Amino acid sequence: MRCSDVPIAGFCAPGFEAVRDQFERNFADRDERGAAVAAWVGGELVVDLWGGGRDTAGEWPWQQDTLASVFSGSKGLTTTCIHLLAERGLIDLHKPVATYWPEFGQAGKEAVTVAMVLAHRSGVIGPRRRLAAEEVLDWDRVCADIAAAEPWWPPGTAQGYHMVTFGFILGELLRRVTGSTVGQFLRDNIAAPLSADVFIGLPADQHSRCADMINKPHIRDVLAAGGAPEHPTSLAEHGMAGLAVAMGFIPDDELGSTEIARWRAAEFPSTNAHVSALGMATFYNALAQEKLLSRELMDLCRQSQGGLATDVVLGPRVADHGWGLGYMLNQRCVAGPNPRIFGHGGSGGSYAFVDLEHRIGYAYVMNNFDASKASADPRSVALSDQIYAALDVKVKAA
Repeated sequence: MRCSDVPIAGFCAPGFEAVRDQFERNFADRDERGAAVAAWVGGELVVDLWGGGRDTAGEWPWQQDTLASVFSGSKGLTTTCIHLLAERGLIDLHKPVATYWPEFGQAGKEAVTVAMVLAHRSGVIGPRRRLAAEEVLDWDRVCADIAAAEPWWPPGTAQGYHMVTFGFILGELLRRVTGSTVGQFLRDNIAAPLSADVFIGLPADQHSRCADMINKPHIRDVLAAGGAPEHPTSLAEHGMAGLAVAMGFIPDDELGSTEIARWRAAEFPSTNAHVSALGMATFYNALAQEKLLSRELMDLCRQSQGGLATDVVLGPRVADHGWGLGYMLNQRCVAGPNPRIFGHGGSGGSYAFVDLEHRIGYAYVMNNFDASKASADPRSVALSDQIYAALDVKVKAA
């Protein structure tokens, strides 16, 4: 007997049937509305499930190729683009950003390295003035303001989430080196070769595949959930909220279809990737199969940067996972039993990762958002735990 009457489509390979059971429980017990999960193990697709509705009213069923907003899950894609440049010898992660983007080397940022930005340790979390919405759609204008801004703390001395500037800094660096935007580079070097539905800057003819965002988190909720006590709202609000709200980091409830379409089409490499679960899992499977990056570089990527120190922008809750070079880590095993997995969660609950030891590429996406969750949403953990259980990898008790 099924624990949910929500239609579920897709399949699980023999031995992985318990993933489907938990997927159904998400709808029955964990307030799921529409979602998908996919996982590759050892190069084999073992889970590909989807169910529920992709619109607010629940009238349009979620499909295998439904695209979901993953917000900061975008950073895992952008990070990999940067590491591809490093793998190809086009950049050195330990050289200053200004080596490739000379204008960036102003106002005390001369020694800010690419690695500091990837590790959220550069102090460059935002310009010193708020930008209007139209200004934020002007890539060159935003980058000029970031280049002119002083760091919010001495570079390298603290960790603070570069929620929005992460994508602009790394995106401009990539453009200076390759002449391409992050979205174009992602399509040409990752999405197209892998036939993976992952986008930064969504083409207009793909918008009809998008899931509605239900109970979507607003920037005020993110700030309320995480402001560090030693930096009340000043660092968070002025360093990221002004830019984030202006650029539509999380579109307001009042925004109409035109504004949502503009947000989907723009390239914000930190925050507005649209992916299918299968597409994102296929991307992380390519990492598991060492088809994109070498094992040597990935081992460098997952080295902890700053340990589990409190994040001076988001506060103590981020200490659950810690940071590598651009990726979320799993140092406290809050998202599965392997502390060496790396990937990225998104505000609201989506999560995707690669496990090199067990050769897993995993992704979970959904449209019913919980603003307090990112890397360890119970809906995702319930699913990934069953993948590990099927592999006879011990998981901690719920």
